[in-house]
Amino acid sequence: MHAPNPFTLEEWQQAYRDGAMPGPLLHERRRQLAGAGADPAWILLASEAQLDDQLAALAARAAVCADAAERARALPLYGVPFAVKDNIDIAGLPTTAACPAFSHDAERSAHAVQRLVEAGAVWLGKTNLDQFATGLVGTRSPYGRPASVFAADRVSGGSSSGSAVVVARGDVPLALGTDTAGSGRVPAGFNNIVGLKPTPGRVSTTGVLPACRSLDCVSVFAHTVPAAATVLALIEGPDTDDAYSAFAPGPAGWNGPLRVGVPRDPVFSGDAGYAAAFERALGELRRLGHSAVPIDFAPLHRVADLLYAGPWVAERHAVVQELLARDPQALDPSVRQIVESATAFNATDAFRGQYRLRAAQRDATALWRQVDVLMVPTAPGHPRFDEVDADPLGANAGLGTYTNFVNLLGWCALAAPAGFTATPVSEGPAAGLPFGVTFIAPANADAALARFGAQWQRAMDLPLGASRRHLEDLPAAPAGPLPAVEPTLSLAVVGAHLSGLPLNGQLTERGASLLEATTTAPRYRLHALPGTTPPKPGLVRVAAGDAGHAIAVEVWALPQRAVGSFLALIPPPLGLGSIELADGRWVHGFLCESHALAGAPDVSAFGGWRAYAASLRGAAA
Repeated sequence: MHAPNPFTLEEWQQAYRDGAMPGPLLHERRRQLAGAGADPAWILLASEAQLDDQLAALAARAAVCADAAERARALPLYGVPFAVKDNIDIAGLPTTAACPAFSHDAERSAHAVQRLVEAGAVWLGKTNLDQFATGLVGTRSPYGRPASVFAADRVSGGSSSGSAVVVARGDVPLALGTDTAGSGRVPAGFNNIVGLKPTPGRVSTTGVLPACRSLDCVSVFAHTVPAAATVLALIEGPDTDDAYSAFAPGPAGWNGPLRVGVPRDPVFSGDAGYAAAFERALGELRRLGHSAVPIDFAPLHRVADLLYAGPWVAERHAVVQELLARDPQALDPSVRQIVESATAFNATDAFRGQYRLRAAQRDATALWRQVDVLMVPTAPGHPRFDEVDADPLGANAGLGTYTNFVNLLGWCALAAPAGFTATPVSEGPAAGLPFGVTFIAPANADAALARFGAQWQRAMDLPLGASRRHLEDLPAAPAGPLPAVEPTLSLAVVGAHLSGLPLNGQLTERGASLLEATTTAPRYRLHALPGTTPPKPGLVRVAAGDAGHAIAVEVWALPQRAVGSFLALIPPPLGLGSIELADGRWVHGFLCESHALAGAPDVSAFGGWRAYAASLRGAAA
């Protein structure tokens, strides 16, 4: 039977598979939250009437489904509660951005919220944030200052403070935040949960109050990477109402052991014990078979400086200009100081900043020829409230060391738990503070990053949020779609393009990924073509009734955008045709013109090109 108090997305879905009904579960959860008293993580909870309205609409949508299986397909988040950062609109509710003087009732829900509701999810309320999403500490709000669920004297991180906290302690399994400079990553790291920040433009920001409109992302908080990826799959996609929408699916994954770029001279601060924790994370990375490649992060830090020390701060000014002129005291003092700094820049500065950024974007592209992904500490330290009070701007600025540059460069990122420090905690469910790492990947590699992040989380086997639950204790992976990937061509290779052989780079440099190693149907023969460099085989299909063999092949997913350039590399007498696999499927693959087989030894009995090549090496020895 289902858990009486579901915590993760996986457990909520299992509860409904076991026959639970949304009404009792959600009303009980709401009563628990309302009965807890004043809570700085929540700005607004759904009323009983608002919850009933949502449940009635959900029941109507579920009623048209023939059975539970159809309901799961049509409503993958059926009855799953979620929270929404209060700079994201929910129709009929006030959006405050943590500034009561700015509060206004939303006429329609944000695109991302509406997509979750259409998938069957039920919102339970709006969460606290650093005012106008300006900050990484989570302390700049008149609605209170949430703390990390692991230490009452440590900040929650921000600006998506409330969204991270309510997921970490299990109020809801999912929450939406925003991320301009790290707001979807830093609070995830401080609360031992997953924070997924998509490529800018992958998820619509319609209905999101801008911080920096050209950089903003809707982010996802969850306990597991697969859960966050499911939410991304449901909210991503183009939106004609959003001028910055730029949905473009990317690769499904990367091949083999990865080259992971890490800071050559990592920066840490405070007493959180992060330096030792990062060394342990590097050891885990190597244990998984990946290589850590030291990278000079100075160019990335220079990009990060543009966000607050450059003209991009004017985007924040554009949002609150009227309020700032009318009632400057309505703004948090730190937020006001940051926003007012925009008046020091002019249009010429803005263009100069754009020129610097464009040059940095060009130069940063070269980084992805050295490494496949970056791994950084999510934050360099975990400050206490008294440290933030003593230096509000300085403490906040340090938290953006490894986050501020990502959106400026158009990349995606995934914050994931990486263990706990040895620093004693007076109160909390663990012996130390949570430590997190963030994996950063090129634009549109969101699906590949989620796949890698899921592997990392399985290997780390850490408690989820503030609970004692582990991945192995959960039901099956979340039911729902996966983030979209670019169209590919399934391509069977039989010779020099096999993994580790001389021409395999022609596939990998085009973003191809290995799907499987298998064999052809037993209707082929393999010949060693004479005079080819590097040595290549020729595969031919035999006539009906003739003796054939099953030949070893690898099937690769080649992005369709790269098919043309790959075809241009194929020399005669080889070409692409259709190959039948052992299980009866047909895929495209290398075939040879029959005229080229004259004088070419038949090596079919070896069962594949690797075995034949190995026999030659053995004979030479």
